[in-house]
Amino acid sequence: MHFELKSISAQSIPEALAKVERYRLLNEPHLAESICLDILAVVPDHQQALIALLLARTDQFQAHINAKTAQEVLAKIKGDYESEYYSGIIWERMGHARIHHGGHAAAYHALRSAMTHYESAAKLSPPGNDSAILRWNTCARAIMQNPNLRPSPDDQPTDPWERDQASSRIADA
Repeated sequence: MHFELKSISAQSIPEALAKVERYRLLNEPHLAESICLDILAVVPDHQQALIALLLARTDQFQAHINAKTAQEVLAKIKGDYESEYYSGIIWERMGHARIHHGGHAAAYHALRSAMTHYESAAKLSPPGNDSAILRWNTCARAIMQNPNLRPSPDDQPTDPWERDQASSRIADA
């Protein structure tokens, strides 16, 4: 069944963004994602809506890891710092989802990739913004506190996006 979606007004975007945050806090990321899509239909390069959409999509990794949809949004986010930081967010959340699903080697590689992106973001961050350092520390603690998070000797992918433990495409998982 197909419906023609209704457009929101540009004046309602601030209120819509508040609803996005509320739905994310209520653990309703699919509702937040829908609102972001409505905002982006009016202002396609709205950076705050793009970031919220990326976060809403990564919020859904625990149920279904689909990094490809988050990567597509990442490509539209402007700024070197933002690109590195939100790349780290995608990797970190993918790593935590892999832990949840028992993919320990894949989780390790994802968290290490997140840490690499956070290191790059930290070098680009404005003074007083230590968000990338806080995220790097969270990944490091997850690895240090979970002895199962270790790469197996025969599982050293050159690009962690490429393969998970079952040798399937992570981005398509």
